[in-house]
Amino acid sequence: MKLLSQLRTSSFQLALLYMVVFATSVFLLLAFIYWRTAGFMTAQTDETIEAEIAGLAEQYRGSGINGLISIIRERVARDPNAKSIYLLTTDDFVKLAGNIENWPKGSRSDSGWINFTLNPSVGWNGPERLARARIFEVQGGLRLLVGRDVDELTNLKRVIETAINWGMGITLALALLGGFLMSRSTTRRIEVINITSRRIMNGHLSLRIPTRGTDDDFDQLAENLNQMLDRIVYLMEGIRHVSDSIAHDLRTPLTRLRNQLENTLMSVDNDEAREQAGKAVAEADQLLATFNALLRIARLETRGNTADMKQVSLADLVSDACELYEALAEDKEQQFEQSLEDHVVIEGDRDLLFQMVSNLIDNAIKYTPEQGEIRVNVRKEGNDAIFEVGDSGIGIPDDEKDQVFQRFYRVGKSRSLPGNGLGLSLVSAVAEIHQGVISLSDHHPGEEYPGLMVTIRLPAYSPNRKRLKDTQSIPASEVGEQSSPGELRGA
Repeated sequence: MKLLSQLRTSSFQLALLYMVVFATSVFLLLAFIYWRTAGFMTAQTDETIEAEIAGLAEQYRGSGINGLISIIRERVARDPNAKSIYLLTTDDFVKLAGNIENWPKGSRSDSGWINFTLNPSVGWNGPERLARARIFEVQGGLRLLVGRDVDELTNLKRVIETAINWGMGITLALALLGGFLMSRSTTRRIEVINITSRRIMNGHLSLRIPTRGTDDDFDQLAENLNQMLDRIVYLMEGIRHVSDSIAHDLRTPLTRLRNQLENTLMSVDNDEAREQAGKAVAEADQLLATFNALLRIARLETRGNTADMKQVSLADLVSDACELYEALAEDKEQQFEQSLEDHVVIEGDRDLLFQMVSNLIDNAIKYTPEQGEIRVNVRKEGNDAIFEVGDSGIGIPDDEKDQVFQRFYRVGKSRSLPGNGLGLSLVSAVAEIHQGVISLSDHHPGEEYPGLMVTIRLPAYSPNRKRLKDTQSIPASEVGEQSSPGELRGA
C-alpha cells in the first residue's frame, strides 16, 4: 500500500517523466550510433565487393573469358576460408568457375545486389553462413556473381543490438530507481509537513514544522508556514482572550442581576409583577448558561487533554446518566431503551465524559416528541469503544450536519426552542480531548421524523496503548454544571 501511494506522488510522476525523456534521448543516441556503425560496415563490405568486381572486369577486358576463369580460380585457391564468394556460369547456369556450385536464391534488388545463405542448396559444404553479392551479366551470355561472407558482420550487428537493448534496459532500471529514491526523499519531507499539519488541524497549535537547516526550498516553505502559524495563533489567542474576558466580566454582573431579580420575585405580591420578574430571571439564566458554556469550551480547547485520565467503564458511566434521565423520558411517555455491553473500558476524565453523555441523552429526550423512542448503545468494535444515542425526533438536515459543530449555529427546525447553539461545540471539544470521532446520521431515514443518531467512537483502553501526554488538568470546578437541555442540536 505504501509503495502504491509512493507511485501516486507528483514527485515520482515528475521523475518518471524525466526518465522517459532521458531514456528517449539515450535511445535516439544509441540508434544513431548503431545506424552509423552498421551502415559503415555494410558500405565497407559493398566497396570491397565493388573493388573485386573492378579487378575482374579489368582482367576480362585484358585476357577475355579464359583470363576471367583463371583469375577466379586463382582467387578461390588463395582464399581457403571462402571469405569471398565467386560463381561464373553460362546462360543456363552451368558452372565454369567459383567456390559455390549452384546459383543462389534470395532477394535481389534492382541494382543487382542479392542477400542469401551459404548452405548445401548452393553447393556449400561448410557451416551455414550469410552472404551478400552482386550479379551482373558478362558478354557472351555468361553470368557472374561476386560476393562476401557477411556472417561475422551480421553477428557483430546482433552484438551491437543486444548491447543497445541491455543498455536501454539498464538505463530505464537506473532511471526508475533514481526516480523512486528521489521521489522517496521528497515524499518524506512532504509527509512530515502533512503529518504536522494534520496534528495542528486537530488542535495541537503549539506544533511547528521541523526544518533540516539546509535552507533549501522545503526549509523555506516550512519557515514560512511556521511564521504563518505563529501569526494565526497570535490572532486567535487575541480573539479568544477578548471573548473570554467579555464572558468572564459579564458573568459576574449578570449573576448579581439575576440574584436581585430573584429577590424581587420573592418580595413582590403583584401577580403580574411576579410573572415579569420570573421571565427576567429565566432570561438571565439563559444568558448565564451561554457564558458558562463559552468559558467551558474555551478552557477545553485551550488546555487540551486532561491529566486526570483514568480507566472508565463506559457502560457504567452511561448507565448512571440514563438513570438520571429516565424520569424525564417517562414524563413524555417515551420508550427509553438501553443496550450496554459490559467490559467496554476507555481512558478518560469521568466528569467530562459524563457531561458529554448527559448532554446527548438530555438533548435526544428534548427533541423527541411524546411517545417517541430513545435508544442508547454502548459496544466495542475492534480497538474502539462506541457510544450511540438515537432518537425519533426532528433530526438534522444532511446539508447542516457538518455545520452544527460551529459555535452558536442552530438548525432551522430548532430555532424556536430554547438553546444557545453551543451543545455540539462542547461535546466535540470533550470528544477531541479523548481522541474521539463524532458522526451524525439519520436514525430513521426517509420518515417524517428521521431522528438523529449521534455516534462517538473512542479508543478502547489497552495496557499497551500509549497514554496521552503533554496534558493539563482541568479542575472539576472549572468544568461547571451540565449543559442545560437544548444546548446540543445546533440548538
